[in-house]
Amino acid sequence: MCQFTIPFAADKESLINRAKQEIESSGGSFQGNSTEGSFRAKTPVGAIEGSYLIEGQSISLGITKKPFLLSCKRIEKELTEIMV
Repeated sequence: MCQFTIPFAADKESLINRAKQEIESSGGSFQGNSTEGSFRAKTPVGAIEGSYLIEGQSISLGITKKPFLLSCKRIEKELTEIMV
């Protein structure tokens, strides 16, 4: 399992709306609100599943399922680019 926290500057509703749109437009699913939730995102090498928790201006992510070939660091880098 991967765990990481990413700081963000936008308001949390905008962040969640953008994340939901990105995930669902690529065939994934997103359930949650501006505090917590879960997601399943599709990648070319397989699905990523996890949950999130927002506290202040940080989002904590827990990845519970990922493709073997996709490292936690790569997932963190990609998500950071989307959220910042």
